[in-house]
Amino acid sequence: MDKNILPIKKAVLIFFVFACGYFISALLRAITATLSPLLTLEFNLSAGDLGLLAGGYFLGFASMQIPLGYLLDRHGPKKVVSSFLLIAIIGTVAFALAQSFSGLLISRILIGVGVSACLMGPLTGYRIWFADEYQQRANAWMLMVLSMGFVFSTLPVQLLLPVIGWRWIFGFIAILVFFVIILTLFFIPSWKTEVNNNYENNTGSLSDVWKNKFFRSTIPLGLFNYGGMVAIQTLWAGPWMIRVADYAPIKSATGLFWINTTMLVAFFIFGYILPKITKLGFDTMRIIKFGLPISYLSLLAIIILGENAGAIHFTIYLLTSIVLTLTQPAVALSFPTNLAGKSLTSFNLLIFVGTFIMQWGIGLIIDLSQFFGKGEIQSFQISFFVYLIICIFSYLYFLLNNRNE
Repeated sequence: MDKNILPIKKAVLIFFVFACGYFISALLRAITATLSPLLTLEFNLSAGDLGLLAGGYFLGFASMQIPLGYLLDRHGPKKVVSSFLLIAIIGTVAFALAQSFSGLLISRILIGVGVSACLMGPLTGYRIWFADEYQQRANAWMLMVLSMGFVFSTLPVQLLLPVIGWRWIFGFIAILVFFVIILTLFFIPSWKTEVNNNYENNTGSLSDVWKNKFFRSTIPLGLFNYGGMVAIQTLWAGPWMIRVADYAPIKSATGLFWINTTMLVAFFIFGYILPKITKLGFDTMRIIKFGLPISYLSLLAIIILGENAGAIHFTIYLLTSIVLTLTQPAVALSFPTNLAGKSLTSFNLLIFVGTFIMQWGIGLIIDLSQFFGKGEIQSFQISFFVYLIICIFSYLYFLLNNRNE
């Protein structure tokens, strides 16, 4: 597929529309961290139940990634994103009306399915419409939008809860999704008219992606490191602050607010300086190799500090993990444009399957540790330590497979 670089004004408009959809996707992803005390009380949820509920979003999201790759390469972001967002409206309304844990879980899965194209659709379009040197920046600034969604899922949601309740919050989100569909249909270019997309001549296959040496080296990083980082940011940082550091719910929400506000600024700066850093010879591989060990030390500090680890420590951990976000555009750039959708959604599948595994898994290990007589603080520490060990092995696998890069 040929690239079709768009003029700056049109590119900015497209970015804005896609950013609106991804903002809502992020808001829906992270809102369970803020709502966790309320949902736990109202539906009598265990740590495993809470992890499964939050992970249901990622289960639905991940289930769509492979078919999404084919759909995006064939039909383009405009049709795919707008169609999937209709499912998001159904899931959001169903969540607002749910009366049981099973109802919440099914609705959460539907939401995950519905917003599953909100990042992959834009990144597929950017691969065709934006120059190669701006791919890392576009990715970083989409993640800035992600952090903006996370920010609004914290303190603003906490402040709205006593005013309108969590059910009406989800009703309002459903209305916002509808408006994003309208914007997408009006302003996103048609794939057939803007891109020379002859699908019959597009011979790239999914096996080309999964057989690629570099892609395979990133599989554990995507599953466990990246997935676990998202699991902590969107769920387990909140319960840690409440149940380990003894934060009140409003203090936890405030902590999450500042964590995500910091990440928002960090992604903006990171996206701005990336092209400049690359020109100085600090390529993606070098940044990942030397940056990731710092994040492991940050996570180890949280584990050791236990009840003394709070919002500032999670902020440092997430800031030092920011280098993980380079893996997704690096994967996309390692393939030709005719495999843009398939390569991006394949890696996204790893991230979201991993997030589901880690969100649920961390909760299960906490429950299991308490079953064997460990205290709540120690159970959280054990669970996070298991995650750290898995991350280190994933990193070593990546190094061994890219030692000549």
